[in-house]
Amino acid sequence: MSGKPYKIALIQMRCDATPSANLKKAITLLKKAAAKGAKVVCLPELFMGPYFCQKQDASIFDLAEPIPGPTTQALAKIAKETKMTILASLFEKRMPGMYHNTLAVLLPDEKLGGIYRKMHIPDDPLFFEKYYFTPGDLGFKNFDVPQGRIGTLVCWDQWFPEAARATAMQGAEVLFYPTAIGWHPAEKKQYGESQASAWETIQRSHAIANGVYVASVNRIGHEKIVGDGIEFWGNSFIADPFGRVLAKASSNKEEILIAEVSPALQEETRRNWPFFRDRRIEHYGALLAHPETKNA
Repeated sequence: MSGKPYKIALIQMRCDATPSANLKKAITLLKKAAAKGAKVVCLPELFMGPYFCQKQDASIFDLAEPIPGPTTQALAKIAKETKMTILASLFEKRMPGMYHNTLAVLLPDEKLGGIYRKMHIPDDPLFFEKYYFTPGDLGFKNFDVPQGRIGTLVCWDQWFPEAARATAMQGAEVLFYPTAIGWHPAEKKQYGESQASAWETIQRSHAIANGVYVASVNRIGHEKIVGDGIEFWGNSFIADPFGRVLAKASSNKEEILIAEVSPALQEETRRNWPFFRDRRIEHYGALLAHPETKNA
């Protein structure tokens, strides 16, 4: 690790019904990102197919694959060819009856650099993830890649400041958040703008509170598996340690976002905003307990 500036990229894409077509598209976009000078690139959450958690269907478990497996092997070859680190969110089959939402880190030497299993699993209308995914058991992770040290989290994790802090404190320069988030079409008119704004704001706050870059990549498109489906809102973005948005995508187009990570800027930011220095961990015990509800 040199401590020199390096470019990262996010691949905002539409995810279709055929896994092979999604993989082919992802590889094409990854090669374009490499041509733009990217050294660490992240794909959206569960990019190999439509967001299947809209319904509970046991046959969907057949889509899961082991890690290492066919997709990681294919992406590892691209990582070696392009000399990039590739972050890929996959539906992992760990063993019969046990599945995870897992991010794989493919290094430029064609090796699997490690995995992160999504820790926080949501359960909401059309987001029935608790049916499919066992919560992660590896804790919050950092990975050393040729350019620096990165942290990885996945979608619902992005709403939890504890997850960002626990990951950033291990030395990460960037927190990557592959995501699949969108609007319920019937709610978009009333809540759409505020929901998307809250999603961006909470993640920019993680960048500020922890002195890290934050890179959040979403999918696009209206995916209708049941009912009105979900309209994924795109808006992938990269923010610096001040929370400034360096690059942002549209809500409806496939795009490659590129931004430069400067370890020197991270160092400067943390020297002036020494949040880690001033933590009072001896008084944070309440964070380990569930909130109490007291009668008035």
